[in-house]
Formats: sequence, structure tokens, C-alpha cells
Amino acid sequence: MEGNKDLLISYIKKRLIDEPTLMKENIYDNNQKFKYRNAFLNLKKYIDDFLDGYVENRFIIMPGLRGLGKSTLIFQLYDYLLNQKKIENDRILYLSVDQLNEFLGERLIDTIYVYINEIHQRSPITLDKELFIFIDEAQYDEKWSMAGKIIYDESKKIFMIFTGSSALDFEVNIDSVRRMKREAIYPMNFKEYLYLKHDINLPKGISSAIREMIFTGNIDDAINKEIKIINNFSNLKAPLNKEFENYLTYGSFPMSLSLNEFDIHRKTYDMIERIIEKDVSHYKSLGKNTKTTILKIIRFLSIQKPGELSKVKLGKNIGVSPSIIQEILYILEKTHLIFHIDAYGGAGKQIRKPWKYYFLSPSIKSSINFTLGKYTPENREFLGNLAENLVASYFFKMQETIKRPLGIFYASEKGGVDFLLTNIYGDVIPVEVGIGEKNKKQVKNAIDKYNSDYGIIISNKTSLIKKEDNIIFIPLTTFSYI
Repeated sequence: MEGNKDLLISYIKKRLIDEPTLMKENIYDNNQKFKYRNAFLNLKKYIDDFLDGYVENRFIIMPGLRGLGKSTLIFQLYDYLLNQKKIENDRILYLSVDQLNEFLGERLIDTIYVYINEIHQRSPITLDKELFIFIDEAQYDEKWSMAGKIIYDESKKIFMIFTGSSALDFEVNIDSVRRMKREAIYPMNFKEYLYLKHDINLPKGISSAIREMIFTGNIDDAINKEIKIINNFSNLKAPLNKEFENYLTYGSFPMSLSLNEFDIHRKTYDMIERIIEKDVSHYKSLGKNTKTTILKIIRFLSIQKPGELSKVKLGKNIGVSPSIIQEILYILEKTHLIFHIDAYGGAGKQIRKPWKYYFLSPSIKSSINFTLGKYTPENREFLGNLAENLVASYFFKMQETIKRPLGIFYASEKGGVDFLLTNIYGDVIPVEVGIGEKNKKQVKNAIDKYNSDYGIIISNKTSLIKKEDNIIFIPLTTFSYI
């Protein structure tokens, strides 16, 4: 370490000099500042509270898939600290751990100590000013969470954010868990897309009203909020349904706000390949054959309609064992590129029945199909598959963030509904999704089979929320504001 100290000091000083330029490159497009994602407001509140003397939430982890704008969020916070809170430049350090490892081979904890000791001539304990340390790609240091814990324990004057792939969730040292605050980053919902792309602000409380409708069956508040929405779309150049189609097929990543459709699909596919190169290899050493196998699995999942996945059949099709298929799917889930849902039923059924897999965003599925020449947005079945993926990904996000629903399952019987949601009381809510007219028979049968109080149909053929008997009809666009 001593031999590299001078080099590390020079590196840190160079970072501090370059940060304002990096900030401008990351938060502006054509001399216009990017609008803030919802996550920015949460992170800003942690910073404001810290500056006001509340020192609990000062170790933040921000996991998320590549391409979701985590680095942009960091530089927006840098801009906020520098230009609004008037924090001196040398009190804000941005580090990208992959660069730190590749160019210097230094540990994160050593770099932080050099920053505090040499740049500020203090130890963590004797600091008399607040410091802000933003760590990007933290997963490239295996002991990042221990570094965070040590700094957290040694000083109440340091605010830290660690960003990285969803691997961060799986690398947290057990001693660090109670000290850190998790702010996971997900693809944009339709509400956020409309705001960021078209400056359309929907009424406050619409998301929570829709969630309450789904989980309680009470539609009154959601209907009142939906009525208020109708007058908000004067800025749209295309009909709302067409704009929703754009969002469904390629609009859930921030890159969609400034690029054309072709470039969005190309960059999304590039992002998938980078996940394989960078994030998957973080768990498993990849040879050429393994990379090819992973791509084949991802392509298979994107082309097929959502359904049960037989690892044995898939293994035979691509020439590898079911155990390798299982391992790769497990790793892809760790990256959050995909997730699975179980069949509904007892432990025996859940073990016997295969899982259903979905992508974290329908934009991913769409872009893979685009790359493979199978992109058919004018086809109702194609859009229906994307819509089912969209609903699954929204439920997955809700489960991860607000713990509702308790469980997400599929009905394994022939002709069963797309989803079965459960709550802490064991109640079941059947949900059917589709493009075009949806027959109520499946939902009625599921209500009877599972003794449910009500069921839900989410469809583009419903223009407004309504309830007929014990079935709630929700427009796809309205559902997508959650």
C-alpha cells in the first residue's frame, strides 16, 4: 500500500478535479438538465436529513440492473450538493470501483482512508466537516459492504452511497445489514415515463389508489383519481394508447427518453451482453461456450410466450444438461435480468411444477426480439405477451418494495388465469391480463375455485376502471401508473 500511496493520492486528486465535468456530461442532454427520477427525491431526502443532523440513514445501497440510470442519479446528487447546498468540491468524492481495480488494483477501504487522511488531513473519527462518498460499481470489490460498515462505525460525518448491479443484494455482510438503507432502482413505470418524456404530471396518490384497489377490491378512490387524470394529456402528440404501446415495447429504460426506437433496441441488447460479460461472470467463470449458452437461454425466453419452462427440454434443444440450465437461470435471476414465479399450490406441487420466467421489463423482451428479427408490435399476441410481462414485473417490484402481494403465482391448471396473488391471510386474488377482449369465464372460474372475494381483468379494451359483479376491470394504461 505504501508504495502506491502517492499514485492513489494523485488518482483521487484527479477525480476531484474531473468530477464537475463528469457531472455535466451525465446530467445534461443538449444543454437541458435531465428531469429527476422518483428515486432522486428519496436519495435527496437522506442527504437533507444528514445535513440537518440525522445520522442514521448515511449508508445507502442502490442496486439495480444496468441501464437504469444509477450513475446519472449519483451525478444529479453531486450537482445538488455542489450547486444548491454549496458543499465544497473536495468534500464530494465519486469512485468507480471497476476503474479503481483495473487501473490501480487498490481496495476500496484503502482508497477511502487515503481520501480522508491525505486530502482532508483527518482521521474518520476527527472529521469536523461532512463528506460525501459515492461508490459506483461497488460489486467489483468483494469487501465493499465491510468497507461501508467500517466507515459507518468510525464516523458520523460521512455519507455514502454504493451503487451496482443487483449482485449488491447478495454480497451484503451480515454485520452491515442493520446499518444500511436499501434504495433499489427499477425500470420506469408509465407514470414516470410520461413525466420524464412529456412533462405530464399525474395526480398525487394515483399509484397508491390503484394498489389499494388491487389488494382490497375497493375501486372508489382509484376511480376518482382516474377521472382527474383525463385532463392531463394535452402535451401528448400521439393518442394515449399509442404512447402506451411505445412505452410497452421500448420505453421503460431512461435511454428511451432521448433516443430513437432503433437505437433504444440496439443499446438495450448491448446492455444485455454487458450483463453477461460483467455481471454474470461475477458469479461464474465464463468460457466462450458458456456465453453462447447464456445467450441461447435468454433468446429462448424472449421468443416464447410466457409459460412453464422445462429445463430438461430446453437443455436438449441447446445441448447442455438441465443442471447447467438451472445454474445459469439462477445467476440471471441474481442480476435481476429475469425473475420467476411458482405454480400455486402446496409444497409438492411447487416442487413438481416448472417455474415461469419473466424479464424485469417488457422492453428487454422486445429488444431481444427486435435483434432476432422477430419484433412484431402490430401483432396482438406479441403485444399480449409484453403486457403479461409488464404486469408480472410490476407485481414483482411491489413485492420487493412494499411486500404486497405476499405471493405471486400462476394457475397451473389448463385454462387457468395468468396470476394468483396472495396476502398474509392466505386470500387469493385471480388476475387475467391481455390485449383485446378478455373472456370473464377464466376469472369467474378462478374466483369459485379459490373462494376469492373478487378477481381482476387488466386489458387494453377497458377504457375506465369498472366493477361488474365481483370482477374489477382495469385499463392497462391505468394499471401502469402504479
